[in-house]
Amino acid sequence: MIVGISTATFFLKELTEDTFSVIQRCGGQTCEVFLTTYSEYEPEFASLLLQRKGDLDVYSVHSLNTQFEPQLFNPAPRTRSDAEGVFRKVLAAGKTLGARVYTFHGLSRLKKGAYFDPAEVGKRMSALGDIAGEYGITLCLENVHWAVFNTPAFYADMKKHAPNCGCVLDIKQARQSGYDWKEYLDVMQNTLKNVHISDADSYGNIAMAGKGVFPFEELITRLNGIGYDGPLMLEQYAKNYDDYREVAQSVEYLKNLVGGLK
Repeated sequence: MIVGISTATFFLKELTEDTFSVIQRCGGQTCEVFLTTYSEYEPEFASLLLQRKGDLDVYSVHSLNTQFEPQLFNPAPRTRSDAEGVFRKVLAAGKTLGARVYTFHGLSRLKKGAYFDPAEVGKRMSALGDIAGEYGITLCLENVHWAVFNTPAFYADMKKHAPNCGCVLDIKQARQSGYDWKEYLDVMQNTLKNVHISDADSYGNIAMAGKGVFPFEELITRLNGIGYDGPLMLEQYAKNYDDYREVAQSVEYLKNLVGGLK
């Protein structure tokens, strides 16, 4: 396991193209590029990112998913086709940057009590996973409290229908969904490709990794137990810290844990 940083950690503090040098100064060994708007999905921007990233590895890409990802499941062919066009742009950007994983939210649960059939979602995920495969990227559904994968049971049922897709564990989102992160990990197992890291204090408020009460030692031990070899990707909000030294401290904290728990 290595420790990476999502460019989202610096949202509103740095432009996306300026985050790579900051990530390297903070000790990040890889990164997730969070593309935040339509102009950042264009090939010209991907080329700019490629120039700016230098030798920093880009493990995964993420989009501002509510802009188009829900429409990838729309029953209207024209709507779905337009969304696929944007989806392919993000995938092409990922390929340009050498990404292997696409962090995906998919459908949003806009209505209280919304129900999505795991089999139907899985079939569509499989088709989208095939598209991602054309770009050498694995499509990975992330657990998100307001999106389609909000419970462990949903993924347990869905993954049977999308064997070409993986998943992303977000420990913050697990807490916000009201489920223990271990319940998600139990159903993810060898389909897990990425882990989004943050911490929380005893009241549940988000904290920088290593500054709260989350049991990172147990997480890393369990990840080692299932043979996980992807990154621990620090994904914090810019309001969680005042100085980049705090980000670097979290990265160093995680590196020390990973090194000590091999």
